[in-house]
Amino acid sequence: MIGLQLPSVLASVGFLATEANGEASEFLRQEIAAVVLLAIGAGVAVLAKRLKFPYTVALVLAGFAASTLGELVAVDVSPDLILALLVPPLLFEATLHLPWVKLKADLTPVLLLAVFGTAAGTLGLGWLVHATLGIPWPAAFAFGALISATDPVAVIAFFKSLGTPKRLSVLVEGESLFNDAVAVVAFTLAVGVAEGTEFSVGGAAIDFIVVSVGGLAVGAVLGYVVGAVILARLDDALIETATTLALAYGSYLLAERFGAVVGAEFHFSGILAVVAAGLMVGTVGLTNTSPTTRITLEHFWELLTFLVNSMVFLTIGLTIPPQVLLKELDAVLIALVGVLVVRLVLVHGLSIVTQRLVPRRRIPMKYRHVMMWGGLRGAISLALVLTMTAEVFGEETAETVRVMTFGVVLFTLLIQGTTMTGLIRRLGLSGTADNEMAQQRHQARIAMRRAGQSEVGRLGAEGVLFSDMADALARTYQRDIASESSSLRDHFTGHPELEASMLIQARRDALVAERSALADIDRTGLVDTQVATDLAVELNNRMAALDLIEERWES
Repeated sequence: MIGLQLPSVLASVGFLATEANGEASEFLRQEIAAVVLLAIGAGVAVLAKRLKFPYTVALVLAGFAASTLGELVAVDVSPDLILALLVPPLLFEATLHLPWVKLKADLTPVLLLAVFGTAAGTLGLGWLVHATLGIPWPAAFAFGALISATDPVAVIAFFKSLGTPKRLSVLVEGESLFNDAVAVVAFTLAVGVAEGTEFSVGGAAIDFIVVSVGGLAVGAVLGYVVGAVILARLDDALIETATTLALAYGSYLLAERFGAVVGAEFHFSGILAVVAAGLMVGTVGLTNTSPTTRITLEHFWELLTFLVNSMVFLTIGLTIPPQVLLKELDAVLIALVGVLVVRLVLVHGLSIVTQRLVPRRRIPMKYRHVMMWGGLRGAISLALVLTMTAEVFGEETAETVRVMTFGVVLFTLLIQGTTMTGLIRRLGLSGTADNEMAQQRHQARIAMRRAGQSEVGRLGAEGVLFSDMADALARTYQRDIASESSSLRDHFTGHPELEASMLIQARRDALVAERSALADIDRTGLVDTQVATDLAVELNNRMAALDLIEERWES
């Protein structure tokens, strides 16, 4: 019955859209399209979960199917829509939960891949498509730039659905978050050359430094203000949540329009500004805000990420017509082979360089395989290629670059995306095992009960609760804690292999606490500066030794 009614429902909605169009209500037409796409996204999420199929891949396929609905889902897909509206909240939410301690530990390989890897990929792929397809140098390097940067939206969305080791996730996500500045600068330079601007290596290096450092500075300052001033001092979940949303979009817009603000002709990286703002709020703000606000923030950003992710990948499916790939299949295959080979060489080559520079942060071979195959492309590449106009590059060249980009994006999402789970399982890096999940569940419950017990004790001591009430609640909490501790002990008896990971994590938490105590001691002037420095070096060495133990244990 539902299936018979569906065409009439769609026809009615289509009539509404047509009538709205006739009344020159473009906003209403776009609103109807957005509602239909969100409904499709919700339905796809249910099916993907039941079929255990990658959600992002399912959305792209649904976008292909939805493109047949015509005006009903006709959204204005533009670079500004993708980069300025859809990307900032996804990047902000990802960096909120990206542990700075772990990112800092692997900053060398992340920056090597993000900076040198993207630059080398731009040059290598640009030379390849120029030599094999005869594409002019500016357009060839523009393609190399836009396709070299792994897309943070696609990578983060996919890795969130897999229980991969945290260090592997940090390496892949960290690279994808930072490499866009290089790609965007290289792409902008290529477009400038095509428009007749003079190119110089020194000028390109200065542009990259200005764009990157400026974007990071804008995001860090705004993120610190929100995290240390608003989240730490204002206990209002709604206002704090709204402030983080304004920060996600505001940091992007201010960085991109910074030149206009100060009356000059330049801009910073909006993407890096969002990354820095999210890292600052996640490191400073979430640790200082109240539990209620933190829960509200996490639920809000989880919902917003789901909605925006749905729109991003449905938009990719709507924008890329698969039939156009057949027109220039040879160009698509050349680009695809080039992207895969360059990615393979760069990941393994720069991993060897990392091992020489930071021997204690060696990247296991299993991680390298996943990093190579996990170099997904998506919304960022699509947004940049849509800015390549026929007026600047010529109709034929622009069309060829668009088709190549469409082909690579589809392959990485549909083929690499669907085979990633199998690869991770084959390498023994699959999601957290059930016994480890049970361990974490017991540990989390103990921590939660202890926090509740502590709060009840505080309320009793301050007279907010009668002493007999506080004592009764405290005894209840104590029984729960004893029960969970006993269950955890029994669990470890049956799974003794978990003791190593638990011991490493406990040791890491203790070292972090020691570092915090040392910072407090140094600020109060209790010890000499040289003593504090020596103790900090000692702590860093102990943390590095623990990282080495954990790395060897994981590999």
